Amino acid sequence: MDTQPTASTDNPYGLGALWAGGDLIARSVLILLAIMSLASWYVMLTKLWDQSKLKKSAKVVEKQFWTAPSIKDGAERLKKGDDFRNIAEDGLRAASHHDGRLTDRIDLHEWITMSLQRATEQVNSKLHNGLGLLATVGSVAPFVGLFGTVWGILNALVNIGVAGQASIDKVAGPVGEALIMTALGLAVAVPAVMGYNWLLGRNKLLQDALRNFASDLHAYLVGGVRVDAGSAAGGARPAAAKARAL
Repeated sequence: MDTQPTASTDNPYGLGALWAGGDLIARSVLILLAIMSLASWYVMLTKLWDQSKLKKSAKVVEKQFWTAPSIKDGAERLKKGDDFRNIAEDGLRAASHHDGRLTDRIDLHEWITMSLQRATEQVNSKLHNGLGLLATVGSVAPFVGLFGTVWGILNALVNIGVAGQASIDKVAGPVGEALIMTALGLAVAVPAVMGYNWLLGRNKLLQDALRNFASDLHAYLVGGVRVDAGSAAGGARPAAAKARAL
C-alpha cells in the first residue's frame, strides 16, 4: 500500500511575514521593541555582575579588613577600585585632614560622618544606575506593542475594505499577525519589570551592608571601637584588632 507524502504548508502569518509585509511604522515598532529588549537585558546582566562583585567584596571586608591592625592596613588589603576601600580611604582622609579654616568649626564626629555619607551615597547612586531604564521599559513596552497592533489592524481593515473581500482568511490572518506586536511588547516588559524588582531587592541588602560598614568605620575612627549590631544592650565592643585607629 503506497503512502502519499503529506505536503507541509508554511504559516504565511508569522513574524517573518509581519516584517516582510509591514510598512515603515510596523518595522519601526519591531526595531524599537528589539532595542528595548536588548537594553533591558544588558542592564540586568551588568547590574547583576556589579552586585555580585560588591557582595563578594563585603565578604572579603569581614574576613580581611576588620582583622587588620589598623584601618589603613585594612584598606590596603582590599583591591584598588573596590567600593569598600574607597569608603575607608575617604574616612581616613576625613580623620587626617580635620583642620583648616573650613573645618575648624565642625567637630571630628560630624566631619567624618559627612565624608562617609558622601562616599556611601556615591556607591548607592552607582547601584541604582540603569534601574530607571528597566522601569521605563516595563511601563512603555506594552503600549508600544499595543500601538503596533492597532496600526496593523487598521491597515488590515483598510486593505480589506479596498479589496471588498471579508472572508475569514482575509480577516483572521492580518489581525492575528498584528496581535504579534502586543505579544512582543509583553515579552519585553515582563522580564524588565521582574528584573527591576529583583535587582531593587538585592540593592537594598547591599545598601544595608554599606551602611553598616560605614557606621562601624565611623565608630572606629572616632572612638577606636567597632559597633557590634548583634551585641546586647551593652552597646559596642572593640573590634577584633584594635591596635590603632589609623
